[in-house]
Amino acid sequence: MSLSLDKLRLLRRQAGDATAAPASGPAIAPGRGSAAADTGAPGDTGNAPLPAAANDARARTPAPASVFGWVEQEVRHKPTGAAARETAPAVTAVPVPAPALRKPEIGGLRRLLGLRDRGLGTATPRENAKDRHVPGEEIAPGLFLIESFVTQAIPTEPLSLAFAKRDGEQVQPQDLLFFDTETTGLAGGTGTRAFMIGAADWHTHPERGDGLRIRQLLMTTMAAETAMLREFAGWLQPSTVFSSYNGRCYDAPLLKTRYRLARQRCPITPLDHVDLLFPTRRRYRGTWENCRLATIERQLLQIVREDDLPGSEAPAAWLNYLRGGSAVNLRRVAEHNHQDVVTLALLMRRLVAEEQRDRETLALQAIDAV
Repeated sequence: MSLSLDKLRLLRRQAGDATAAPASGPAIAPGRGSAAADTGAPGDTGNAPLPAAANDARARTPAPASVFGWVEQEVRHKPTGAAARETAPAVTAVPVPAPALRKPEIGGLRRLLGLRDRGLGTATPRENAKDRHVPGEEIAPGLFLIESFVTQAIPTEPLSLAFAKRDGEQVQPQDLLFFDTETTGLAGGTGTRAFMIGAADWHTHPERGDGLRIRQLLMTTMAAETAMLREFAGWLQPSTVFSSYNGRCYDAPLLKTRYRLARQRCPITPLDHVDLLFPTRRRYRGTWENCRLATIERQLLQIVREDDLPGSEAPAAWLNYLRGGSAVNLRRVAEHNHQDVVTLALLMRRLVAEEQRDRETLALQAIDAV
C-alpha cells in the first residue's frame, strides 16, 4: 500500500509533529518537481535514469528527525513507474518441466481395492489362480458339505463329567457333538462371521460300522451364511451336548450372534456345553509351555500334524479365495478344522480316563490308610 505526501503530512500533524508542512503547499525537493525535473529534459516521460546532480542533492539531504520524516524521505526518493522497473534486477524465469504422468496399472488398482471382474453373476478368477477346486458337495448356492468317516470304537458306557467339576453327571456318547469354527477374524463382534463349521459325533455307519462322523460346512459366498446356519441347526437334537475347546467363550457366542443377525431361532442356547479347555488347564497347566490344542494333541495324544495351516491364517485363505485366488489354502483350512474336531473326541476320552484313574488311586490310598 502506497502513501501520498499529503496523507503523510496529515498524519504527522495529527500525531503532533510541528515540523510537518501544510498539505496544500507540498514542499518540492530540488530536482523533483516534475517529470522533466526528474529526467533533466523537457517532455521526458520519466524513463531515463536520475541525473548525477539529483543524486548529490539526495545524498546531502539531512537525516529525518522523526519516523514520519524518514517515511516522507523514502516516499520522495523512491522511484516509481518505469524507473522502478528499470532499476529492479532482472529475473529470468526458469521453465519448470511438468512432472511426467504415471500410467496407472489396472491390475495393481484392482488388487489394492480388492475388486475382481464380474461376468454373468459369477466371479472370474485371476490369471494366476489355476486351482479353484473346493472339496465336498454343493448343497446350496455357495455352500459346500464335506463328509468323512474315521473308524473307531464307540464308548459303550455313559461318560462321566467329573473331570469338568460336574460330579454325578453323565452324557451318552452318541449325544456329544464336537464342534469348531473357522472365522473371518479373532476379534469377535458383529463384523466377524464363521465361514466354516466343523462337527464330529460318534455314529454307526451302515457299511463302515462304528466310528466318528465328521461333517463340515463351508461357504464360498457371503450370501450362503443363511443356508449354512439353517443346515447346522438341522444337525442338533434336544439331547445334543456340545463339546469344544474354548467354544463356550468364542465359537458359541459367535454363532448365537450370527443366528440373531440372520433372524433365525438360535438352537445353541438351550443345549448343554462341555468346554474341554478349562479341565485341560487345571490338569496340565505348567506341564508344557502352553495349553493350546495343538500342544495338547502333540504332547498328550502323540498326534503330529504335517503341513498344517495355522488357524490364524484361515481368514486370509478364505478372503483370498473370495477375491478370485487359489483354493489350495482353503482346502488346508478344511483339513485343519477336520483334525481339530477329531482331536476333541480323543481328548474327551482321555480326560474321562484320567479322572477315573485318579479316583481309583485315591480310593486305594484310602483303603491302605485304614
